[in-house]
Amino acid sequence: MPRGQKSKHRTREKRHQSRGDSQSHRRVQAPVALEESPTSSSPVLEGNTQSLSATESPYTSQESWGAPSTTITSSDISGTRSDEGENSQDEEHLCLSDVLPSTESSCIDILTMKVGLLEQFILYKYKMKQPIMKEDMLKIIGQNYKNQYPEILKRASERIEVVFAVDLKEIDSTSHSYDLISKVKLPNNGRVRAGRGLPKTGLLMTVLGVIFMKGNRAAEEDLWKFLGMMRVFAGRKHFIYGEPKKLITKDLVRLKYLEYCQVPNSEPPRYEFLWGPKAQAETSKMKVLEFLAKVNDTVPSAFSSKYEEALRDEEARGRAKSTASGNYRGTSSSLSHPY
Repeated sequence: MPRGQKSKHRTREKRHQSRGDSQSHRRVQAPVALEESPTSSSPVLEGNTQSLSATESPYTSQESWGAPSTTITSSDISGTRSDEGENSQDEEHLCLSDVLPSTESSCIDILTMKVGLLEQFILYKYKMKQPIMKEDMLKIIGQNYKNQYPEILKRASERIEVVFAVDLKEIDSTSHSYDLISKVKLPNNGRVRAGRGLPKTGLLMTVLGVIFMKGNRAAEEDLWKFLGMMRVFAGRKHFIYGEPKKLITKDLVRLKYLEYCQVPNSEPPRYEFLWGPKAQAETSKMKVLEFLAKVNDTVPSAFSSKYEEALRDEEARGRAKSTASGNYRGTSSSLSHPY
């Protein structure tokens, strides 16, 4: 084969290999514990959880949310590395090839490209603790797509929600500024520790979901087996979560979102996870089920018996709240009318 053709052949092989690696990174997207979802064709995990789904948002890679080293727009955004200690060594550069597949292998519409760019921009701004402004988002999608802005924003925020368990909310209607709000009240709006970085709420909600699906307590080995499907491994530093074992068994336990207990009479010692008091106060089985359903593009009722359990939990919470409210009114009344 002539030298020129060999060079082209090698270049083509490298491009295909790079494309395959990028696609494998996208599979990091959080799998979700399902029970009996009729739409799921996912692998099986032993125990009470009957099936899992490793869903992913097209053209989205969690690994692509490392701080960009390239410019997203021609004028607005230039990348710098994160100064959050847990992530700074492992984050990868962001480029469009990580977010959008080559047109040689996939024909995608321009609106989907705009959704991917806006998603990338929002997460970058959150990570760098910079304001997310409507005027900047309009610049990202371009003047020609101004009329499609509401739909593009909706799709981008939904894709962020199912990965990171945060909601995009307008925090100032005058300046039209937005922020990503954690679904539970983790410190630093989902970052757990102070500094720049991406939210850890998605991992917490996933762990809470596994515990719920496993009968409200999950053996440590089952949890790590499940997280391995997300390429989250104990002892291996993760580009979003830092050292996952420390985050799960120490940080989230210290913050009382998880309980990490030795199984009674186990020899050698075995450990299991339960919901902590902060998780019980700030979320519910139904909210976790709704999160799992959204990730798997289904509805909470598709989870059969777990949905029934979540409904009973909601009813019990409602009764407890009514009782507490009644007791408070009674106390106030007795104080107002001591006779």
